[in-house]
Amino acid sequence: MKPILKLYRGYANDQELIVMGHVFKPTTKTDYDFQKKNFKNAVSVIRMFRIKTQQNASVYLEHNGLKIHTKTLDDGYFKFCIPLNKDLAYGWNEYRVSIYHNQKEISVKGMYIRPYEGDLGFISDIDDTFLVSHTRNIFKKMYILLFRNVNDRKIFEDVVPHYQALSSAGRDSDAEKNAFFYVSSSEWNLYRFITKFAELHELPKAVLLLKDIKTSLMDFFFTGRGDHDHKFDKIKHILEFYPHLKYVLLGDDSQHDPFLYEDICKIFPITVKAVYIRQTGSSKKQKAIDALKNMESMGVDTCYFRESSEALAHSEKIGIISEKV
Repeated sequence: MKPILKLYRGYANDQELIVMGHVFKPTTKTDYDFQKKNFKNAVSVIRMFRIKTQQNASVYLEHNGLKIHTKTLDDGYFKFCIPLNKDLAYGWNEYRVSIYHNQKEISVKGMYIRPYEGDLGFISDIDDTFLVSHTRNIFKKMYILLFRNVNDRKIFEDVVPHYQALSSAGRDSDAEKNAFFYVSSSEWNLYRFITKFAELHELPKAVLLLKDIKTSLMDFFFTGRGDHDHKFDKIKHILEFYPHLKYVLLGDDSQHDPFLYEDICKIFPITVKAVYIRQTGSSKKQKAIDALKNMESMGVDTCYFRESSEALAHSEKIGIISEKV
């Protein structure tokens, strides 16, 4: 059996390229099967959280004619942060990473984005922002994750036209899209599930920044919960990595998004253009209302909405989207 090399979408600016992935120990278990139903789907999901990582494994990135060597961290994660000495092509580009097993090369291709020159960047949460997850009800959330495969999971109505319009905002060419990032408290275990779901529903192709991988059944029962500092750190990093962009942040009120985004607005007082928060319960939360009012006092446009059609209309009203879609 061979170790498994998984790559995630990377990103670049005019000075640095960042790509990342995991190395897993050899296993006879198959990858998550998107077609399995009910109990078979549950078994497949649980297997994603019982995978074993390989620490200190040698990993090689091929870039600009060089083969750059690093090693995985204790949880099997690796990340290349490479300074650039020449411009990369705009849009989505390919990269290649390799590992070796018994002196044989295992090579995998990944993708990274260098955003086209423009004015806007978009950062969205996942669970209960565009993917119906019932985060407020842990038992319902677990049931859906276990017994509904990716084809049966639901997306909120009108999310797709809103996100597609944001992706094309200010662009004359269909080939050029704005940078999109999906930042979530879900773990790297769910990376393929999320990217497949986004692809099925024609959501913008995005870089995903997720939480540290989990490797035990007990961890599975706490998926997406706990400390949300990782989200704050990832969003702060994106805004620092692309400082020339104006950002739109999209989230929901099921957990901490309103307060994370409020703190981001305080640190980047001229960078955040608008904040969108989905209402997940039967009524709006006063604390979320207060956070959004505070953001508005700092010059940020906000929208606390139940239906994505409201968010879409708001984006048109404030001029992010120039035309009806």
